Amino acid sequence: MAIVEVKGLCKSFDGAMAVKQLGLEIKKGEIYGLIGPDGAGKTTTLRILSGIMEPDSGNARVSGFKLPEEAEKVKEHIGYMPQKFSLYEDLTVAENIKFFAEAFCIEKAELEKRMAPLLKMTRLKPFANRLAGNLSGGMKQKLALMSVLIHRPGLLILDEPTTGVDPVSRRELWEILQGIRAEGVSIIVSTPYMDEAEWCVRTGIMFKGSIILSGTPSELKAAFKGTVYEIIPGKKSEGLFQKLRSLPFVSDIQVFGGRYHAVVKDKKAASALARAAGGRADIREIAPSIEDVFVNRISA
Repeated sequence: MAIVEVKGLCKSFDGAMAVKQLGLEIKKGEIYGLIGPDGAGKTTTLRILSGIMEPDSGNARVSGFKLPEEAEKVKEHIGYMPQKFSLYEDLTVAENIKFFAEAFCIEKAELEKRMAPLLKMTRLKPFANRLAGNLSGGMKQKLALMSVLIHRPGLLILDEPTTGVDPVSRRELWEILQGIRAEGVSIIVSTPYMDEAEWCVRTGIMFKGSIILSGTPSELKAAFKGTVYEIIPGKKSEGLFQKLRSLPFVSDIQVFGGRYHAVVKDKKAASALARAAGGRADIREIAPSIEDVFVNRISA
C-alpha cells in the first residue's frame, strides 16, 4: 500500500523548473531517501508533499489525502521537519515539547505518556531541563525530531536532518529513524550525503528536478554501467591522476581522499590500467558506491 503517490509533479520559480514531471510512489512502512546535490529539487518536493507549497501541475496523494485540495488534512497526519526547524532556545527541552504538543491540543496527562518514551529514544532524558539554546547541533536535531513526533503522525517528512551534525550524531539519528520505522511510521528523508542511502529501504536519486534512478541500495548499484577500480597512489605518483583521466577507456575518475575511483566500461581494460599506472599504484576492483552510481548516471 502506498502512503505517497505522485504523478507528473511540476514546480517552477521565475521560469526555472525546480521539480520537473516528478513521479514517485512510497510504500507504507518504509524509509524512502531522496538524495542529490543542492538545487536538485529535494526541498521543493518535500514542501509540496507537506502541503505548505502548491505545485504548478501534477497529482499528489499523501496519507490518503489529495494535494493541494486537502493540504490541511495532510498536515494533521504528517510530521514535517524542515532544514531550519524553529526551536525556542530560551525554553528547555521539555518546555519545547509541551509547546508543540499544545498546538495539537494534546492534554497534559497524555503528553506525559508520550514524552517519556521519546526522551528515552532520543537519549535526551538527562537534558530535559536544559535550555534548547545550550544543546549541541545533534541534540537540537533530536529535539526537533521529538517535536514533530509528539502528535504520533503516520508519516515523517524530514528535510536534510543530518546536515551540519557530527558523524556520531548522524549515526545516532539514523538509528533513531530505524526505531521509529519499526513502530510502523513511514519516513521520507532527504540528504546530500550519498552514503546515507544505505540506511534507506529505497532511495530516489534526484537531479535537476527529476528522479533519475530509484530502488534499493543493491538495485541502485546493479544499475551501474561499467566497473570501478580503486587506485591507491604510491610515493612517486605525480601526474598519475591526469594520466589516468586521459586514457580513452576510462569513462570517469574521481578523487576520494587519497584514493581514486576509476570507471572503465570493459573489465579487459584492467591490465591496461595497471600498465598505465606503471607500478606507481595499487589497483583493485571494488563494488560501486552510491556516489559512484550518481556520478555514473549523470555523466552517461
